[in-house]
Amino acid sequence: MMDVETIKEYTRNSDISDIIRKALEGERLSAGDGLRLFESSDLTALGIAANAVRERLHGKTTYYVVNRHINYSNICENRCRFCAFSRSRGEDGAYEMSLDEIIEAAESARGSGVTEFHIVGGLHPDYGFDYYEKMMSELHERFPDVHLQCFTAVEIAHFAKKGGMSTRECLSKLKDAGLGSLPGGGAEVFSTRVRNAVCPEKLSGDDWLRIMAEAHELGLKSNATMLYGHVETPQERIEHMIKLRDLQDETGGFQAFIPLAFHPWNTELESESRGPTGVDDLKALAIGRLMLDNFPHVKAFWIMLGLKLAQVSLSFGVDDLDGTVVQEKITHMAGAQTPERLTVDEIVHLIREAGYEPVERDTIYNIITR
Repeated sequence: MMDVETIKEYTRNSDISDIIRKALEGERLSAGDGLRLFESSDLTALGIAANAVRERLHGKTTYYVVNRHINYSNICENRCRFCAFSRSRGEDGAYEMSLDEIIEAAESARGSGVTEFHIVGGLHPDYGFDYYEKMMSELHERFPDVHLQCFTAVEIAHFAKKGGMSTRECLSKLKDAGLGSLPGGGAEVFSTRVRNAVCPEKLSGDDWLRIMAEAHELGLKSNATMLYGHVETPQERIEHMIKLRDLQDETGGFQAFIPLAFHPWNTELESESRGPTGVDDLKALAIGRLMLDNFPHVKAFWIMLGLKLAQVSLSFGVDDLDGTVVQEKITHMAGAQTPERLTVDEIVHLIREAGYEPVERDTIYNIITR
């Protein structure tokens, strides 16, 4: 990595040189700084700055996890316009998994070195709270050494309503049953304008933040996402990041920021948005690294980015490539052409080929040595 003074000199003629200087000196960026970064066409300077911050935090280390995704049902009370995954009960393509089928899916990963089950699904109109509580307790009993990262804040609100309890009580009961942490889904973009346009039935941005704060107060770590490339503006992306940054200042419970590239195919927005470009992807990741100075990690979800761009992103602020995944449905139903799984050898090769050092982690970033 170039030293700070060399980077400052190299980027001194850039239209964002003053912002780069602030970031390199550890000064917090403002909303105006973030907007200028999105408006700038100097992708090289942006990448150099984000990479410098990434390497200051993590050196050449790039993390991955051996995980298994389980999407238990796509039947959902909400029908968000950006979602190709959800179905109504009885609709063609709708499915639901019994607890036995979920256990069977988990058993298929036994012996693979799996350390995480990543479980999310639709807001099923019929399942009661006991279904989810029993799911956690049975998985925890059968796989005591596998971390359960399950359920978005949107799902937690749905479960609580079904169980006639507060979201805090719901989180507490699920934690007692074995829940280890929350993924960051359902955040989308916090702007009320955006949510009214693409997911009017969904939990509000303020409630998403409130539930995450409750989870953190209960000792549950989580991630945070931002779905970009649909109808949101750069200003709304920055406002989203700042709200995440503010909550992280209060709780310290977020582990990774995960910008999610919108896939328009098979959604109601297919005629309105072509989705983000590769430049949009790299900007979202790099600006996330620079704006979210209190987030330990920035993750590139290779399922959404594609393998080649995910490799490039390691030089744009990213220090985590997620994991082996196995049978991801949500993005692939929106037309993703990426594989549904990678082997550990494939992930290690991708990272090393990009010039970085692969390090296996568990869900809460303990390093695993095999």
